[in-house]
Amino acid sequence: MALLHTRRLLAAPRLAAAAARASSWWSHVEMGPPDPILGVTEAFKRDTNSKKMNLGVGAYRDDNGKPYVLNCVRKAEAMIASKKMDKEYLPIAGLADFTRASAELALGENSEAFKSGRYVTVQGISGTGSLRIGANFLQRFFKSSRDVYLPKPSWGNHTPIFRDAGMQLQAYRYYDPKTCSLDFSGAMDDISKIPEKSIILLHACAHNPTGVDPRQEQWKELAALVKKRNLLVYFDMAYQGFASGDINRDAWAVRHFIEQGINVVLSQSYAKNMGLYGERAGAFTVVCSDAEEAKRVESQLKILIRPMYSNPPLNGARIASIILNTPDLRKEWLVEVKGMADRIISMRTQLVSNLKKEGSSHNWQHITDQIGMFCFTGLKPEQVERLTKEFSIYMTKDGRISVAGVTSGNVGYLAHAIHQVTK
Repeated sequence: MALLHTRRLLAAPRLAAAAARASSWWSHVEMGPPDPILGVTEAFKRDTNSKKMNLGVGAYRDDNGKPYVLNCVRKAEAMIASKKMDKEYLPIAGLADFTRASAELALGENSEAFKSGRYVTVQGISGTGSLRIGANFLQRFFKSSRDVYLPKPSWGNHTPIFRDAGMQLQAYRYYDPKTCSLDFSGAMDDISKIPEKSIILLHACAHNPTGVDPRQEQWKELAALVKKRNLLVYFDMAYQGFASGDINRDAWAVRHFIEQGINVVLSQSYAKNMGLYGERAGAFTVVCSDAEEAKRVESQLKILIRPMYSNPPLNGARIASIILNTPDLRKEWLVEVKGMADRIISMRTQLVSNLKKEGSSHNWQHITDQIGMFCFTGLKPEQVERLTKEFSIYMTKDGRISVAGVTSGNVGYLAHAIHQVTK
């Protein structure tokens, strides 16, 4: 009898907990899937191999594999500290010096759209936040279609950003896994069939995740087709300057489309090209038909932003604004961003060279043909698994690597490992 009483006492808390779960407001909430890139990082952290490599994270590292803060950023921070500036709220649209400088950086100082003032730029919470402002604006004011056409593949966050804003996601061919390069004919064919007055998203440079960009002649053909189909173009430009090392070359597609009379919308980020990852500095721009239209659009963007986050963060915008608007610091930034881009390009070249030294008979030219932080290696999931298990080299299952995680000290080890799983 005493034993039965004891069992009842032990069971009571469990029954109470189960009853509490059943009556909870959130009992129906299921555990969400882990983020694939964060999962890679967690597995990397647990690995005790001294040669381990994390090629999953999309953040720049120096040649010692360490996070890098630009000298021009340090100088801008010192200027801000010396002025003992306040911490007051920014206006809803953000820091005016920052938004103007961002528009000039993207559109070009000689751009007719920029000089005539037929654009509006608002500050956003880096690239993601700027994309979400744009998605919400399209959901409310683009009456022709709810369809947003993304390249296959595209940055993983594009889908939830537009989906959660109430847009419908569609796709067009972009990457050819057989050649690890652009499927230009497939892209042109699919885009030619997109219904008129739909929205198409284009990566301005350093396509994420493939690193595959159209050539300028191909961009011209794309612009002509987009204009013919009367599509609204949404450019995502997260890597201006960081891709090629040249801010004008990386913005070429955006500027060409506008010159062809295509009024685009555009998101920018300063995470990569200024290393302001945690500062969350970005911008969203709408190119309009005239300055009066731009004023109306700006008024509605402010109404959208106000209940989302009221106003954007101050510090990152101040840093970027000081760099862009101070001639000496801007000059230094252009040198530093080219230095980062050049290191990435050098690692691509060294990886291919080391693969050849290992005796690999595969054609690895796509590694040097691709551009920007990411590289689609062409490795199969089972090869990626072997790299992780046998060599402690971590990347996403699709074979995408962040070239920023490669250094002169580990590129040989990486080449050796890739050769071992591909020979």
